[in-house]
Amino acid sequence: MATKQQGAQQSPARPVIAKVEPTAAISGGELHIRGEHLANDGLSTVRLGNQKAHLIVAGDSYIIARVPDSAIVGEVQVSAGGAMSATHETHLGIQIAESLHPVANPAVDREGNVYTTFSGSRGHKAPVSVYKTDTSYNTRPFVTDLMNATGLAFDRDGILYASSRHDGIIYQITPGGNMSVYAEGMGVATGIAFDRDENLYVGDRSGTVFKISRSRQIYVFATLEPSIAAYHLAFGPEDYLYVAGPTTSSFDAVHRISKAGEVETYYRGLGRPQGMAFDADGRLYVAGSLAGRRGIVRFSLDRKPDQFLSGPGIVGLAFTPSRSMVVTTQSALFRVDVGIAGWPLI
Repeated sequence: MATKQQGAQQSPARPVIAKVEPTAAISGGELHIRGEHLANDGLSTVRLGNQKAHLIVAGDSYIIARVPDSAIVGEVQVSAGGAMSATHETHLGIQIAESLHPVANPAVDREGNVYTTFSGSRGHKAPVSVYKTDTSYNTRPFVTDLMNATGLAFDRDGILYASSRHDGIIYQITPGGNMSVYAEGMGVATGIAFDRDENLYVGDRSGTVFKISRSRQIYVFATLEPSIAAYHLAFGPEDYLYVAGPTTSSFDAVHRISKAGEVETYYRGLGRPQGMAFDADGRLYVAGSLAGRRGIVRFSLDRKPDQFLSGPGIVGLAFTPSRSMVVTTQSALFRVDVGIAGWPLI
């Protein structure tokens, strides 16, 4: 005869989440969950708030879960065998605009309004070139007569600049959306960035980086290898200009250029590095892939990379005055409340 102790069924062990990586994600991104008892009886469920995630890998100590489009709450819980883990917090992006076509970083003004492009295929004129999304997440047309708007940047006076990869022109845009030519002859003009002295730098896909002084004199500042497209630019600590040029390689580099125009490799080993930004501590963030994981890669001050945010199709990012990160994909704009201040560029 079986004793009561022998016949009693043991309760399943409660799942324990030890770590969730990366720190943040947008819809379609992948969260890597590590812990114990995550798959009692071989069955697991992962929820973000009240939304169920699709499981790519489900093991007792390791789960990969894809963030569903409807998820907006970053509270991760794992249930297995009828038992549920404690909540683990992560940062999920909220989509704040759609039907866009950014190809580089968004730009953010002092009030926190976000500017993104509808770039379109080269030679195709879209009805709206640049959109403005205000702090209440209302999106409206801002510029309507700019062919293939590409790079965006603000100067110290709050004037927006935009490059056109169609005609090689840099345009100056007033707060009211009025546009005028600032500089011409930039080749296939792409990424743009200001230094502390308000010189404007322009990347050309041929590998040339131009420098435009405040008096609008144009210089060839630096030249990268012919295989690198000088496409995304950002200024960081010590006034170095950082350049990312995506190719078909999975082992692309981020370069940096000194004030004297000397080029060096900052890091090599990213897949399709694109838009970049620095935080207030001087850490670099790059849209790209690291070890096959797509999203945003953050570099420590000693150049060690780690995936900071997971998500597909990301082309750019920027920080807002409210310490959020705004992320552009190939068709949408997301806000992620990461609590990180951006680097003061000018």
